[in-house]
Amino acid sequence: MSNVHIFHRLGSKFLLVAFFLSIASALAAQEAERNVAVGLYVSPPFVMTDDAGTLTGMAVDLWEKLAETLQLQSNYTYFDSPKDLVAATARGDVDVAVTNMTITKKRAESVSFTQPWFDAGQRIMVAEGQSHGVGAVWQGLSSAGHLRTYGWMLLIVLAATIGITLFDRHFDPKYPKRWRDGLAEGLYTVMSVATSGRPPSRSNLFGWVGRLWAAIWLVCGIGVLAYITSSVTSVMTTLAITGSINGPADLPGKTIGVFAGSVSEDFAETFGLHSRSYHGIDEAVAALKAGRVDAVIADAPVLEYYAHIHPEQNLSVVGEIFEPDKYGFAMPLDGDLRKPITIALLGLKEAGIVDELRRQYFGDRW
Repeated sequence: MSNVHIFHRLGSKFLLVAFFLSIASALAAQEAERNVAVGLYVSPPFVMTDDAGTLTGMAVDLWEKLAETLQLQSNYTYFDSPKDLVAATARGDVDVAVTNMTITKKRAESVSFTQPWFDAGQRIMVAEGQSHGVGAVWQGLSSAGHLRTYGWMLLIVLAATIGITLFDRHFDPKYPKRWRDGLAEGLYTVMSVATSGRPPSRSNLFGWVGRLWAAIWLVCGIGVLAYITSSVTSVMTTLAITGSINGPADLPGKTIGVFAGSVSEDFAETFGLHSRSYHGIDEAVAALKAGRVDAVIADAPVLEYYAHIHPEQNLSVVGEIFEPDKYGFAMPLDGDLRKPITIALLGLKEAGIVDELRRQYFGDRW
């Protein structure tokens, strides 16, 4: 066989091998550029958009670093609540759930989680200097039975006004003769006694008997004034003491704002707290400022971040962290991404990338 023929056959084999290698390379490249459906729940500072509309946040930044490591292309879809995001992940509508997703036993029954990448827990947000208002004082007076007493006192005042008017019209020649003027003078006399403890100056009728009667009126007036003052003061003091919220022990009897489908909603339901659910922190804070809820329960870093970037709202995050939890990325139970994502996540943690992102968004607070 000639050398030309040998080289021709070798060249043909080389071209055939190169052809199959190019096909394999193309398939490998196609596999490397795998598109994944990523579900998002907006929860600053983990998932949010900046002023330019660019998607950002600690969870987003961490996920995009993972996607870059694994050569994944992300197609993002937003969901209204963590519950909706978990349900979509369990159905396989999304391949990865990206937010500050708390790892719980209940959720782990329907989705699989990566290794935790953030330690958190629940805290309470209240409005600073939030006054109880006239409505709360009025309700407190009613609950204590003071309003009923006030009603009887009002009837007594009306009866006393009519009685003094009739009495003075009969015995005092200088008393106004027109009923309108006479009743006004009688009401003024009664209210003067009730508020200041002194009747208007007038001539002494009936000698010592009149003096004795006036003294009795003085005692009654001082008693009425003292009762009204003490009842209002006691109610306001009670509101000040019982109205303060400093931890979970102060929540029973209050109306609590929570995020729909969140761990805080489960917490409120488990402990029988009266709660109202909202789609995100902006709605919950608006309800808090309007007095529709007394406090908001949510993930501690979310509340602290919001209070930090909105100082004009006069919000306080109070108490210690309770119900500690951990965040992870969620995937369908039968998905094939959990292992590679977890391995890549562990690599980013060992390289200090996760700690770097945490400091970027939280400083030294977490």
